[in-house]
Amino acid sequence: MPEPSVNLLYQWPHAAHFDRRVPKEKFYEHGSVPPAVREKFVAEVKRITWAYKLAEATINLTGTAVIPEVQIFHIEAKNDDVSEPVLSAIDNAVRTPIIFEITRGGDRSVRMAAAHKQASTGAQKLSTYHSTSWQTAGTKRHPLPTAITLPALYTALLEPLTPVTVRPGEDVSVVAARMEAIQRLEREIATLERKLRTEPQFNRKAELRRTLKTKQAELEQQR
Repeated sequence: MPEPSVNLLYQWPHAAHFDRRVPKEKFYEHGSVPPAVREKFVAEVKRITWAYKLAEATINLTGTAVIPEVQIFHIEAKNDDVSEPVLSAIDNAVRTPIIFEITRGGDRSVRMAAAHKQASTGAQKLSTYHSTSWQTAGTKRHPLPTAITLPALYTALLEPLTPVTVRPGEDVSVVAARMEAIQRLEREIATLERKLRTEPQFNRKAELRRTLKTKQAELEQQR
C-alpha cells in the first residue's frame, strides 16, 4: 500500500447510518478465500460493522446499475492494523464499492482506506488500496464532497486518497485506469533507469535515454 500522507476523515450522514455487525466468517465461508487469508481474519480482525449505506434512499443521490450504493465498513483491529488481503476479501464479497475505516486496538486511532472498485456483470476489479494516515479518534471530520450523483460522490470521496487528480467528467473507472497506467509507467521507468546506469555501450545508452524520456512524458500526461 502506498505511503499515506492524507489527514482526512468524513462526517458520514446520520440518515445513512446502518450499524449492522457482520460476522467475519461471512466473508470467507464460501471457500473462495485462501486459508492464509482466513488466518489473517482470525488474527487481525476483532469486529466488522456495516456502518453506513450511501444510497438514493439515504442521501438522495441517484446511483447507477454499476454503483447503486456505496458502503462504509468499520473494522476494529485486534492489534495494530488490518492487512490488505483482508480488505480485498471483504471487497470481493460485496458487489458495491466499500470505503473502510479501520480502528487499531492500541491507541484507538483511525485510518480510512479504499480501492477503486470496477464492478461489472463479470468479476470485480480492484485497484491498489490507498489510505489516509492514522488519526486520533477525536479528529474533526470533514463534510462529504459536493456531488450530484452517487458515482460522482464515490469518485470525489476517493480522490484525496489517490495520487492522481480527477479531471472534470471522469468517472471511477477512468481514474482507476489512469492509476494503473501510472503504476505501469513508474515500473518501466525504474527498469530503464537501472539499465541506463549499467549499460556500457554509448549507442545503447542513447537509445535507452530516448525511451526513458518518452516514458517520462507519458507519465506526466497521465498525472
